[in-house]
Amino acid sequence: MAEMEEKIKNYRTAPFDARFPNTNQTRNCFQNYLDFHRCNKALTEKGQDISPCQWYQRVYKSLCPMSWVGKWDEQIEAGSFPGRI
Repeated sequence: MAEMEEKIKNYRTAPFDARFPNTNQTRNCFQNYLDFHRCNKALTEKGQDISPCQWYQRVYKSLCPMSWVGKWDEQIEAGSFPGRI
């Protein structure tokens, strides 16, 4: 756990992800956004600390335009988000 906290603290930008090797990082952005919300939901339902989910949040905030994130947040609140969380 301390190792993960140290990695989060020293985090600068999104690391290389072999699932998304091309220069277009749109899918990487969207996948990390989904992973953050899935992680957050799963740990909240179990009553556990959600701090491990912060890594995904930092990555998607580094990759995604904030206008997209704002729109996705609005869609989640409205119940019209296209992704499966």
